Amino acid sequence: QVQLVESGGGSVQPGGSLRLSCVVSGYMPNAMVWFRQPPGKEREGVAGILTGSGSTYYDDSVKGRFTISQTSTKNTMYLQMNSLKPEDTAMYYCAASQYGPFGPWNSPEMFTDWGQGTQVTVSS
Repeated sequence: QVQLVESGGGSVQPGGSLRLSCVVSGYMPNAMVWFRQPPGKEREGVAGILTGSGSTYYDDSVKGRFTISQTSTKNTMYLQMNSLKPEDTAMYYCAASQYGPFGPWNSPEMFTDWGQGTQVTVSS
């Protein structure tokens, strides 16, 4: 049974930091990606990692502020979020693919396995 469990969301003031975690069970993922969905908007890719090579990918809006990483077991990923802004407020989801993605890393359609989501709110 495939399961993705996220943790680490919360509320912070602008400029603050949070770290999200995602544990994948049921298979060893080839790729893991963090998506977010602000209220009333579409889901968008934030950061992704290929577990074999360790290659990382970031949306331009978070480059230099967010860092994606994985554990040595390669079934857990983290998203360290620094210098948070109000526009980072969203539900954050982790997604994983056992063999893919077979398309753009930041396309939700490339992933069938998702976590339940964790809320991140940045507000003063």
